[in-house]
Amino acid sequence: MAEEVKLIGAWASPFSLRIEIALKLKGIPYEYIENDLTNKSPLLLKSNPVHKKVPVLLHNGKPIAESLVILEYIDDTWKSNPLLPHHPYDRAMARFWAKYIDEKCVPALWHACWCEEKDREKAVEEVSACLKHLENELKDKKFFGGVSIGFADIVANFIGFWIGVIGEAVGLGVGLLTRDKFPKLCKWRDEYVECSVIKENLPPKDKLLAFYRARYESASQSK
Repeated sequence: MAEEVKLIGAWASPFSLRIEIALKLKGIPYEYIENDLTNKSPLLLKSNPVHKKVPVLLHNGKPIAESLVILEYIDDTWKSNPLLPHHPYDRAMARFWAKYIDEKCVPALWHACWCEEKDREKAVEEVSACLKHLENELKDKKFFGGVSIGFADIVANFIGFWIGVIGEAVGLGVGLLTRDKFPKLCKWRDEYVECSVIKENLPPKDKLLAFYRARYESASQSK
């Protein structure tokens, strides 16, 4: 019986793209099901009744939710082109940095982009403190996973692409990730977005920029 793999996602979601990248790196054929997050489909609500969020992976009809959980499931299920390192310590470190990105970096970056102007300076300082740890972790490596894209790199896609677009959309000027402050992280970002599997699957920048500009303008008018 052939494997049935479906991904419920949203084109503008960095969390959905994490799963697409993992599936592409593994060479796993899948059906992509786009979801309108302003009008969530019955399939999404049925497949993820707890969080009601994308992404959701459907493997032979069984749903798996939450992007970090899905990434580990994919790596455990399909062994080719592993996302996590072989050595237990290295695996633990990859998980640590992925969790750090999700629990510390993404919320700080999101807040810095969407907070009120009076809170912006403090928010940017918090972002810098978060990104400094990633800068130090990269050391002289090309990717967090070493010579090739791995688990933590996939999770860091919000930093690699989304934050530059959102920063531009909300008028952050020089942005949050600058080459003078974070040379290693900027070099990683450049390598990351030029990697073929990433470059070919990123949403169009102009479309994403328009999406977040509209969202920012709507949020500003409602204040």
